[in-house]
Formats: sequence, structure tokens, C-alpha cells
Amino acid sequence: MTTSEVLLTADADGVRTLTLNRPQAYNSLTVELKEALLAALREAADDDAVRAVVLTGSGKAFCAGQDLKEHVGLLQAGDPAPLHTVKEHYNPIVRTIVAMAKPVVAAINGTAAGAGAAFAYASDLRIAAESSSFLMAFANVGLGPDSGASWTLQRLVGYGRAAELMLLARTIDAAEALRLGLIGEVVPDEELPARAQAVAAKLAAGPTVAYAKIKSVLNLAAQSTFDEALDAEDAAQSALGATADHTEAVEAFVGKRKPNFQGK
Repeated sequence: MTTSEVLLTADADGVRTLTLNRPQAYNSLTVELKEALLAALREAADDDAVRAVVLTGSGKAFCAGQDLKEHVGLLQAGDPAPLHTVKEHYNPIVRTIVAMAKPVVAAINGTAAGAGAAFAYASDLRIAAESSSFLMAFANVGLGPDSGASWTLQRLVGYGRAAELMLLARTIDAAEALRLGLIGEVVPDEELPARAQAVAAKLAAGPTVAYAKIKSVLNLAAQSTFDEALDAEDAAQSALGATADHTEAVEAFVGKRKPNFQGK
């Protein structure tokens, strides 16, 4: 494990776990933390030894979104930095999560609000602790959505629910989030770290080159015509059919054994 003041990084079984580490401030996002997270995500994306990523928080929160104390201080000082943080930090962070050629699992250990919730929505899988909650808090501070939430949230729960959650800025608990389809699984708080690691380790041992294509095809299909989606599927299958993982999987099936995927 490597440690910084605001972000913890740990590797095990092909899984890199990134833990937001400002528990006293509910892991709210300062410039320092945003820059550390972006750098860590890019590093994980480029590291061939990392085959899956877990994103989580320390303490009682996953991430409470923007650190408003830092934000208002900069605004009052006339610093233009807060006006550029979406372009410089939030957009690159969620683009990296979505485009990463490996699965990203959000382990939501508590409050997920604003940009913090959006990071979870951008992840491929979401596992939440029973005590977790979700809040699209943007309207409460006179702002609109950022960090891709306008795109990801309505694809998870539909336009009507997304509009309700954003306009009313209503907190929902883990049970409701599960009913809405916002998350895929709820576990007891104490079981969350182990469960997230188990899911990520299973993915890391799988055909990660295929997972990358699955992510890219799904993202393209969300904003394309049917024919474009078919063409993308065809291109992906043609590429994957030539991979060592595909050959290994077929040989393992015929030989009635477990495949040994290498992500190649």
C-alpha cells in the first residue's frame, strides 16, 4: 500500500483499490484530492498489472462532493479556479473511469453526494453498504449537474427519476437506490470491503480484454443508432475472436476445465 494524505492506494490479486482519504470532511473534494484521484486513475488505466479497480472512501462517507469550504474561500478571494474545476478535474476524472479498458467497481461505504455520487454512477458496477445514501445536491447550492451525472443517472434510472432526484435534491437510502436500479447490490456495512474486493478479483481474473470491448460497445450503443451498434459489435467480435483469451476459453470449454485468462 502507498499512502498520501488524501488518497490511499493498495494492490492485491490484480485489483487496485483507490480510497478517498479525507474522512473528517466526508471525503469532500479539494483541488488536492481531485488532482490525486485523476493521476491515480490514469496510472491504473495505464498499468497492465492492474486488471480491475475499486473506488471507495474512508470513514463514514464515500464522497460528499465538492469541498464547499475551499470552494467558497476561493470565490470570495476572486480566484477563478472554482470556475474551471469541471473542465480541469471532474470531466477528466469521469472520462478516465468510463474509458478505462478495465472494470471499475464503486464500493459505496456511506454518503455519496454531488460529484461523489457521479463518480459512482460512472463506474461499471456499484456495490453499496446498507448505511449508504445518495444525493444529487447540485440544486441545493444553485448549480446544475456535473461529472457526467446528466448522462449517467438517466441511463441508470430513466429521465423521470433522474429529473426528480436532481430537481428535488432528495436523499435516497441504499434500499431505494437498489429498487431504482441505481446500484446493483447492497451488503451489510462490515461486509462491503471484502465483497467489493471479491467482485473485483473475479473480474481481474477474467477476460479483461473482452471487458474493455464490452465497455466501449455499451457506451457507444447508448448514443448511437441500432445499425451503428451492430457495426460496433461486429468490429469488437472480430477483434476479440483473434485474442488468446478467446482461444483459451474455447479450449477450456472443450477440455472441461477452468480457463486461465491473461487479458490478451
